[in-house]
Amino acid sequence: MESGLTEPFLGAVSSSPTDLTAPESTTMAGEPPASTAASGGESLNPRSYWRFAKSDFFPEPSFSSWASYRSAVSRTFPRLRNRLLHRSSDSDEIDVLRRRSENSMRRCLTWWDLGWLGFGSVVGTGIFVLTGQEARLNAGPAIVLSYAASGLSALLSVLCYAEFAVEIPSAGGSFSYLRVELGDTAAYLAAANILLEALVGAAGLARSWTSYFATLIGREPDALRIHVPSLAEGFNLLDPIAVVVLISCSTFAALGTHRTSILNWIASVLTLFVIAFVIAAGFVNAKPSNLSPFLPFGASGVFRAAAVVYWAYTGFDMMATMAEETKNPSRDIPIGLIGSMSAITAVYCAMALALVMMQKYSELDTNAAYSVAFAVAGMKWAKYLVALGALKGMTTGMLVGALGQARYTTQIARAHMIPPFFALVHPKTGTPIHATLLVTLSSAIIAFFSSLDVLASVSSISTLFIFMLMALALLVRRYYVREVTPKSNLWKLICLLFLIITSSAGISAYWNSGAKGWIGYAIAVPLWFLGTLGLTVVIPQQRMPKVWGVPLVPWLPSASIVTNIFLMGSLGYQAFVRFGICTVVMLAYYVLIGVHATYDVAHEEEDDKLEGLKVETGSRGA
Repeated sequence: MESGLTEPFLGAVSSSPTDLTAPESTTMAGEPPASTAASGGESLNPRSYWRFAKSDFFPEPSFSSWASYRSAVSRTFPRLRNRLLHRSSDSDEIDVLRRRSENSMRRCLTWWDLGWLGFGSVVGTGIFVLTGQEARLNAGPAIVLSYAASGLSALLSVLCYAEFAVEIPSAGGSFSYLRVELGDTAAYLAAANILLEALVGAAGLARSWTSYFATLIGREPDALRIHVPSLAEGFNLLDPIAVVVLISCSTFAALGTHRTSILNWIASVLTLFVIAFVIAAGFVNAKPSNLSPFLPFGASGVFRAAAVVYWAYTGFDMMATMAEETKNPSRDIPIGLIGSMSAITAVYCAMALALVMMQKYSELDTNAAYSVAFAVAGMKWAKYLVALGALKGMTTGMLVGALGQARYTTQIARAHMIPPFFALVHPKTGTPIHATLLVTLSSAIIAFFSSLDVLASVSSISTLFIFMLMALALLVRRYYVREVTPKSNLWKLICLLFLIITSSAGISAYWNSGAKGWIGYAIAVPLWFLGTLGLTVVIPQQRMPKVWGVPLVPWLPSASIVTNIFLMGSLGYQAFVRFGICTVVMLAYYVLIGVHATYDVAHEEEDDKLEGLKVETGSRGA
């Protein structure tokens, strides 16, 4: 019979940090500390970073032999229940898990670095590619409103990320925050989805880099790829340049976080000059008459475009993973995250407005809108500057992505949801080289074989789903504390959150069904309002942020939930099918591997704590 470690649903943030902090010598399960004091006071030599023993990948007792694994699998259901009910704590994510990396990441970043890392991770090809496409097909000149709506939704998510990153400054980002508030299983599914999107996104950026580089030197987009007729369509254009670019960016990121930050902001400044030129030249050649009609496709077109151009804002979540390496998280993270996202929203709206004023929306080129618009205005040479700006944006996107993806992977490995080998931090560089290699090689394989069409079909609702979960987790954090909140308030909280989520889904479903009339909104919108108002007046907040927090709680997090679900509904049936298939595959791995590894580690830590209490009690008795 499986033992303890269960907690009620939504149950809990955790005990005090003192209670939950493991002994200083704790490392990975079944593994000796990297350096311990011998009885005679001498230190043992630290283990080599470059080691590849089975115990480095599967140190847990469940994987010690095939017999042990079969025994573990036979107890899958009680262990799964245990994991479903288990929640981490702030101190575990900040301290206990960090020590499993054996070496610490270096605190070397300031708000200035975070601001430019945010700019570098977000501003890529999206603004150059998606603006013309969505303005012509869905929004017209109102594409400016689409970018404003998406930017507002992204900013609401940024606020949630900033509060969590200040309170729990770990390398895990959303994985750590969801693990604390919604539990291991929800955190695993979120992390697996965001890593999948990150890997596919990095591969897509690398493939786009090759296409833009070919255009820059006057060749066709596929001219630098190797055509292999024997391979299936969509996988028969091999791209070695994409692989080289990905590996180069990741290698630089692995050599040191601070030097990567310096390179990023230098490159981002150059990108900013290109953007400033695009905006200035666009307004110089602007014709106000091109703004009429402003809403040729109606309000529905604006929101359809907003769901698509939202992807031009993604990447900011990678900044939360840098909290562990930030010198002053409580000050630097809010300034860096919120400041960069606000500036990016203003820049995107200005660039979109410049484009639709420079050329009639119905005449925009869907593939190279800015280049063609400048050519029509008599500035054919500007297409090279636009291509160079997009190329630099993609490079910094891959550079910062390599940092963020590796840190997500590191924290997941620290929790033993994937082999803890990938949690190790190199003692000299202070970076997780093993995790960087894992995500880089995975992205490189995808980029080498897969065409952009195939990669685009994999893009899905995962990111919006995770942002919605983040807002939900923030409400749980504010309104529920284990052994403090009365049980009656817990059930009220569950009911009100359910009302907010279902009414948000109802608003999205009614809008995207194409149904005419107002009856659906007359039901769903008041229900959302009542659910949020209920949180305001019925349940008192149980926890306030220590330093910085989201203002207007619960209204802003609730607004983030409804906007993210609304945009999810605009992505179409195929996105939900892909999301479902990927979730099933991820759950299969979790049930076969992750559940048993995390269960073993949790029970070994519990045994260590009990042993420590016995020793402490015995010493007091003596």
